[in-house]
Amino acid sequence: MQQKQKVIVICGPTASGKTALGVELAKKINGEVVSCDSMQIYKDMTIGTAKPVEEEMQGIKHYLIDFVSPDERYSVANFKKDAKIAIKEILEKGKTPIVVGGTGLYIDSLIYEIEYNDIKLDEEYRKKLETIAQKEGLEKLYDKAKKIDPDAIEKISPNDQKRIIRILEIYHATGKTKTEQEAESRKEVEYDYRVFAINWEREKLYERINKRVDIMMNQGLVEEVENIRKKYNKFPTAMQGLGYKEVVDYLDGKYSKEEMIEKIKMETRRYAKRQMTWFRKNKQTIWLDGQNDIQNNIDIILEGIN
Repeated sequence: MQQKQKVIVICGPTASGKTALGVELAKKINGEVVSCDSMQIYKDMTIGTAKPVEEEMQGIKHYLIDFVSPDERYSVANFKKDAKIAIKEILEKGKTPIVVGGTGLYIDSLIYEIEYNDIKLDEEYRKKLETIAQKEGLEKLYDKAKKIDPDAIEKISPNDQKRIIRILEIYHATGKTKTEQEAESRKEVEYDYRVFAINWEREKLYERINKRVDIMMNQGLVEEVENIRKKYNKFPTAMQGLGYKEVVDYLDGKYSKEEMIEKIKMETRRYAKRQMTWFRKNKQTIWLDGQNDIQNNIDIILEGIN
């Protein structure tokens, strides 16, 4: 039987140092990076997504960054297809693919070879759900989704309107839960994925997150959001992303600037906690200590892939 080609995955919570580790590893082993971040895909959204700039990439080619218009819909199925094309291209060059990012759903679609069929959306049903969320509260939809698919809802924040609605839409369109769909659509895994995740003590990670938000504000996150709102006619779905929706609410007069900054920090910390819960469920993950010297973690990765 032919041996599967190796693909390295570096995941972990937001602000854990994935980008720097991925770049240093790529330099060491002749690798290229496939970004696995559901927000860094969008054009014009650089500051709030902590998208690596040229200086940070250090000449290492990065795929799946900055290529989708913020007013377009981009699904897990789209990501999986695009990521597979990128991985194949890197391998054909004789280089090592390094998948780097914190979007658990995207990572699982690769390492478990889950086929996410693009389900035909019922626009009327979606509008109806959005109206319920607006008038009666998102909690009502969350409770409904919990009854339908408790396993899927466990991984989702009660504030994540987009994903709560998605659970209901899948059930409405197919009569099957999201969990059932995923179980039925697993195939033979194409590559030998070696998964590494960066772990931090909670307090230290939260300090890093708070600091990152302050840096984003100084870099001009508010101006970035204003520019996106001017540029795109349709209200971009991407603007529902963490850090962006809070700035939109601030610009709409719902919060003061200080309240907005605190809200972004709080929601980002919550998101990091959910990411850690998600990655701990992947049994094949080898954990790296975020406080380690980068070289130490590279040594652990090299040991783990040989």
